[in-house]
Amino acid sequence: QVQLVESGGGLVQPGGSLRLSCTASGSTLRYFNIGWFREVPGKEREGVSCITYKDRTEYYDDSVKGRFSISRDIAKDTVYLQIDNLRPDDTAYYFCAGRGVDCSGSRSQYDYWGQGILVTVSS
Repeated sequence: QVQLVESGGGLVQPGGSLRLSCTASGSTLRYFNIGWFREVPGKEREGVSCITYKDRTEYYDDSVKGRFSISRDIAKDTVYLQIDNLRPDDTAYYFCAGRGVDCSGSRSQYDYWGQGILVTVSS
């Protein structure tokens, strides 16, 4: 199975920005629809964004529209999640996930996952 890898997490101040990256270890994510999820302890893992492999159509949860931007760099075989105007409640573990059919906001419909990286938004 394909192992996805996230990078780019860390500690940022409220109002700041960061960019998360998702790659496929030893493989390619070119043919996957790639979703981004986040999880806070004690809460369900929620989908925040997704980008299709076919035409790079973008999807966003209402909670992150206007602040999160997903993109795909085919040459670098990487999917990014640009996060602007970070808020403390964005603090979570962020995961990227792959799905072969189309984009979905449902965790159970993804086949491949990264280990997750921590984003902490604090003063």
